[in-house]
This record gives sequence, C-alpha cells and structure tokens, in this order.
Amino acid sequence: MLVNQILSMKASGEIFTVAPSASVADAAKLLSEKRIGAIVVSEDGKIPLGILSERDIVRELGRRGATVLDQPITELMTHKLATCATGEDALVILDRMTQGRFRHLPVVNEQGEMVGLVSIGDAVSARLKELAAEKEALTGMIMGN
Repeated sequence: MLVNQILSMKASGEIFTVAPSASVADAAKLLSEKRIGAIVVSEDGKIPLGILSERDIVRELGRRGATVLDQPITELMTHKLATCATGEDALVILDRMTQGRFRHLPVVNEQGEMVGLVSIGDAVSARLKELAAEKEALTGMIMGN
C-alpha cells in the first residue's frame, strides 16, 4: 500500500502546524485540544521546519521542569525532519519510523510542501488491511472461489 492510499483512508486530512515562535505551552495546549501526538512546526503551514511531539515535551519537562513550557518550541523540536512522498510504500515508511524511533512522518510533494501527515498507527492499520485482503484472496484461491 502506498502513502497516498494511507492518506485517503484517514478520517481527516487536516495537518496541524504551529509557528516556530510559539511557546512549548502553546504547542502542548494544541496537542491536548486536538488529541494528537505531534505537531509540525512551519512558518507558512506548508513547508515543514521541524516537528514537536508529546514525548519531546515530557522528556524536557522531566529534565528541566516546568520552566520549559515558556521556551520557544524551536528549542525542543526535532530540526532534522524525516519526510516521505505519496508514492512510497507503507513498509518502507514503517521501517523508517521504526529505525528512527519516531511516530509521525510529514508527507511532502515535489516542492517540499506538506500534503499530509502519517502516523505509525496509520501505517500499521494500512498494512493490516493489506494483509487481510491478501489472506482473503489466498483463501479464495485455495477454496476455489
């Protein structure tokens, strides 16, 4: 299954972004309100500059305490951002997320603009659907249907 197919199966194609000048507290509030695990950092809502996850915030809260909430998100966000393209295979991006130990991957077009966001849950769900369809096809062939 390809990334564009995964995106088409998502309930919402909305990409939540936050400006690099926002505070960690602002980002945490948005993560909580939208019930999402990561937010893309972008000046214009199109070009991803980085990503900030709940884990990033919790890690730094544990390390530095509540003062981290007043910091700009640029201090906590992942700057070296991994992305994927719509034509990539789900297995490839699952492997990339597993190897990189991250759970969210912005999907970008040829111009580097975001067209979606895929979570590891999205990719696993798509792979399970793909495996179920393969099983059904094989069962049908064995049973002569």
